[in-house]
Amino acid sequence: MIVSTVSKLCKTRKWEAAVSTRTESWLAQRWGKWVVPYAALWITMLIGGVIVVVLAVLSAEVYDNVVDDAGLANLDKPTLSLMEQLRSPGLDSFVTGFTNIGGGIGMPILASILTAWLIWSSRTWRPLILIGGAAAVSITATTLGKKLIGRNRPDHADAVPPYESSPSFPSGHTLNTTVVIGLVVYLACLQVKRTLARVGMIAAGVIFIGAMGMSRVYLGHHWMTDVIIGWALGLAWVGIVILAHRLFHALRHREHVGPAPTFEHPARLHDGHTEASGGPGSSRPIETDDADTPGPPGRSPAAG
Repeated sequence: MIVSTVSKLCKTRKWEAAVSTRTESWLAQRWGKWVVPYAALWITMLIGGVIVVVLAVLSAEVYDNVVDDAGLANLDKPTLSLMEQLRSPGLDSFVTGFTNIGGGIGMPILASILTAWLIWSSRTWRPLILIGGAAAVSITATTLGKKLIGRNRPDHADAVPPYESSPSFPSGHTLNTTVVIGLVVYLACLQVKRTLARVGMIAAGVIFIGAMGMSRVYLGHHWMTDVIIGWALGLAWVGIVILAHRLFHALRHREHVGPAPTFEHPARLHDGHTEASGGPGSSRPIETDDADTPGPPGRSPAAG
């Protein structure tokens, strides 16, 4: 009886040790896959995210003390009056449908579809890190700005239903659309080398972002200054994220660790360093730099 009990205890401890070893191995693999290869990216985006949130807070303070009265008199009310003159039942319905794309339901769906396409085409998870992380910061900045200012939207008499009741400053539709579409255009441009295609994508992105902001004013859901601040914060954050991405590639090139990880050549830990593997049992770098090396015609290997 005692021997049987001891035997069971030994088996239990061996099983627990095996589970612990597998768990540690799994955590080490995840750390090597998601953290180590992207350390520069994570750190730069974290610092940049803090800067953008601080900018949102500071802009709210400046807006509250300086812009509010002058903005209403010199820009906001005249712009709203102009938009009211352009309204018609058919155009109202069209703009309402368009603005819903940038809302709390439409934009996550659109962002998910575009991010999934970028992940598939670039064969890497970096679009998810860049767009997902950037969207989280833009939502935080929007939420803080609205809570700090609490600015009222235009009167319902001057707006097109359905009405919105949350604070007006800054425009969340504008800020979040600027960030998501801006990064999608940037990453999409890395997928192609043809100048005409890149110019077309940039032009489409600028038109979409501009139209989203103006749709908020047209419908009377935001003041023009809400939209302008949303554009400014969004573009600043997009610039920081792009800088983080370029720094990520530059550091990999400087450290001679090979190309950034992809699905075909995932990152792996080797003697304390992270490498892009050329396949099972291979530690030879595939290329010197996947951000700038010329690729096949019509497609750039700087695919994110």
